[in-house]
Amino acid sequence: MDRVDRSGPQNVNHHSSCHSEERSDEESAVLCRAESLVFTLSANTLIFPLFLRLSVLCGKVFCFAEDALAYIQFLGAAGTVTGSKHLINTGDASGKNGFQVLIDCGLFQGPKEWRERNWSDTPIPAKAIDAVILTHAHLDHCGWIPRLVKEGFRGPIYATPPTIDLCGIILPDSGHLQEEDARFYNKIKKSKHDPALPLYTFDEAHEALQYFKPVQVGETLQLSHELSFRFVRAAHILGSCMAEVSLKADGKARRLLFTGDIGRVHDHKVAPGKVVHSGPQEGESADIVVMESTYGNRRHPKEDPLPELGELISATARRGGSVIVPAFAIERTQKFVFILKHLIESGQIPRLPVFCDSPMAIKAVEIFLKHDEEYSDETREMIRKYGSPLAWPGFTFASTPEESKKINEARMPSVIISSSGMVTGGRILHHLSQRLPDPRNLVLFIGFQAPGTRGFTIKSKSDEVKIYGDFVPIRAQVAALEQFSDHADPPELLQWLRTFGNQPATTYLVHGEPNASGQLRELMARELGWDVRVAQYREKVEV
Repeated sequence: MDRVDRSGPQNVNHHSSCHSEERSDEESAVLCRAESLVFTLSANTLIFPLFLRLSVLCGKVFCFAEDALAYIQFLGAAGTVTGSKHLINTGDASGKNGFQVLIDCGLFQGPKEWRERNWSDTPIPAKAIDAVILTHAHLDHCGWIPRLVKEGFRGPIYATPPTIDLCGIILPDSGHLQEEDARFYNKIKKSKHDPALPLYTFDEAHEALQYFKPVQVGETLQLSHELSFRFVRAAHILGSCMAEVSLKADGKARRLLFTGDIGRVHDHKVAPGKVVHSGPQEGESADIVVMESTYGNRRHPKEDPLPELGELISATARRGGSVIVPAFAIERTQKFVFILKHLIESGQIPRLPVFCDSPMAIKAVEIFLKHDEEYSDETREMIRKYGSPLAWPGFTFASTPEESKKINEARMPSVIISSSGMVTGGRILHHLSQRLPDPRNLVLFIGFQAPGTRGFTIKSKSDEVKIYGDFVPIRAQVAALEQFSDHADPPELLQWLRTFGNQPATTYLVHGEPNASGQLRELMARELGWDVRVAQYREKVEV
């Protein structure tokens, strides 16, 4: 049977060599312990792990296989920019000893080869994972949590209060959209298998919310006798943090820093509409850093984007077209509507109707207004001046399917903001399928588009894009403004890294396409003299 999530993945099983239905529990446990001790060799050697497996199956396991080593295993966002999952294991590979904690638990998006891995089991069974530490509420970091719970996880999920509030709308919405997509594919019979199934449902996502536990920024939490952590600000989106993990293993104390997504150093001219605290926490120190590299091979433009944005919208309106903006419902939509309000009130663009077609965006606005402790001074001033976006004349927030359909029926020039930001699913698909063929319209990207996504295809100005099984011609104007990104670029990353109190023993780059990670590695090695490595999918590294 077909499995469909917001990116339309198909099922592929990727089982750990530790577990097999043909192997007894005792043999599996012994093999896992053996493999956990030779991962530093097995990352680059094929013969030694094969020898170990044959030895185990023959009942010849060397005595050192009984020992235990703490390690990090990269289960996502390694070789790609989505699916963030990093396992810290303080025991052995069987998951029966020590403490197992997952840093982030995100969905894979983009190319099919990655999306299929949303259906793969974790190397350690979900029920053997003790806890999840969540850096922030974006689907590529939190969207696999309902699946983890569905597979048996019952531990706590630690996150900041704003992140928990946002997950309370993001995860059920993700389940709903996956069910909606599955129903649509079954209706039009465009799936390769019958029936199509969601990765998880609305109810299953809602069920997962009971395991979230709030942790304040700066609060240290002891999870086991060998592991504690605290959150420090990442300044990426509302509630976003880095996870600073203290680990005692093999008689050694280690500090691990998992950055999650790193926000930009604040400058309202080059990083407009910054909603939350400016810049990540400075003065960090760590023995091992696991760091994002999304923009590792690109620099954000330094020009103020507002004049260009105003001209793009005005030109589209003059020719009778509409502006369609794929945007993440969290942070990016809130940022963009405030900028539109400013442009309208200052006379830089005409008073066009603005439609936010996302039920999640409505709830997200309410959450943003609730957590004013996260605001930048600029955001506080805009709210004081303009009030809540939900009450602005000319701004419509569509919550029901009927309200969404009315937007498609409107033929006057307008601005339509809808998710998902990378066009992997959601209501944006309906708006684009109707408006992409019309050259009067403009599709405006204000965020990163991962290779393999529809957003990447459209942004690359291809002739057509596949939506709901049909190829839609791309005749509309396509533009992108990179200044709206919430990810730090290489100069901003170096500026932050230079504030560190020590030089980490090793830094592992994740959350980036291979070229981006590779170029950032070279830059950091050259400019900082650090030992920097690009993490590989399912690679284990000793702590």
